[in-house]
Amino acid sequence: MTHAPLHMPFAPPAEGEAVEIASGVLWLRLPLPPPLGHINVYALDDGDGWTVIDTGLDSRRGRAIWQALLAGPLQGRPVKRVVVTHHHPDHVGLAGWFQEMGAELVTTRTAWLYARMLRLDEQPLPVPETLAFWRGAGMDADLYARRATERPFNFCDVVAPMPLGFTRIAEGCQITMAGRRWQVRMGDGHAAEHATFWSMEDNLVLAGDQLLPTISANIGVYPSEPDADPLEDWLQSCRSFQTHAREDHLVLPGHKLPFTGLPGRLRQMISDHETALDRLRDHLKTPHTATGCFAALYRRPIRDGEYGLALAEAVAHLNHLLRSGVVQRCMGADGAWLWQALPA
Repeated sequence: MTHAPLHMPFAPPAEGEAVEIASGVLWLRLPLPPPLGHINVYALDDGDGWTVIDTGLDSRRGRAIWQALLAGPLQGRPVKRVVVTHHHPDHVGLAGWFQEMGAELVTTRTAWLYARMLRLDEQPLPVPETLAFWRGAGMDADLYARRATERPFNFCDVVAPMPLGFTRIAEGCQITMAGRRWQVRMGDGHAAEHATFWSMEDNLVLAGDQLLPTISANIGVYPSEPDADPLEDWLQSCRSFQTHAREDHLVLPGHKLPFTGLPGRLRQMISDHETALDRLRDHLKTPHTATGCFAALYRRPIRDGEYGLALAEAVAHLNHLLRSGVVQRCMGADGAWLWQALPA
């Protein structure tokens, strides 16, 4: 079946400004470090106040931008509700700050548990499980030695304290925002129990990172669940969304630009990973570590700032092939897993 190509009809808002996507729906942007550079957030007009979808990181600059947005495009009316699509820090970073100002937090139970646990779990140095995971993936020895003595990424560095209390959403429930009823549909793979919202009144879809137009959401494995297969969860989610996707859906993503052409994009998202798995299996005709698979998976140099995400995604693809019974692994004397394809 031939699907309509992606169409991105809106230019992004400048910092501190908003673009009206539809009646009562404003698109805003907050800064992120490279390579993404930004996160999209959305303000939905509920009459006496606003519902905000995702928040950006907690930083002095982020709070200052929000204060300008509240005084400007949001017309001085309060944020009464914050809806967090998933637990990643660029999406939940300022949820607690809004809660302290009286907003209700609405999210999935899994997202709230992960976010609050990680916010409280400060690590001044990488823990033994993390070091073992890095060794197992074949991290470069010099990089391993440096990172082993550095403070790792901590949620508490970029996520505001989260008070107790939230309102749960789950698969199949409905929520009213900006005068519309929205159906909640869950995705997995990029983040556990990632909420998306499909308007029952018009063609809008609030997608977070589950549906992105021109980049792939990171599908990663981490020391907290080193043998997980999030890629299978991701592929299943994409297939489940195919039954609901329409060409006219206007998807409001967490990054890049709003777009139409969702059925074709879902097919492309599935195909991209299937093609990467084929390349990886061919690459593993000879044994490699996870980091030794970067060239086959990404086909471009991996910079230092991308290394951790690239490592996590390589392990995810390898775990998927292992679960599928087409590769095997054995641990070398250096503590790194060597992966190899099984005979066809």
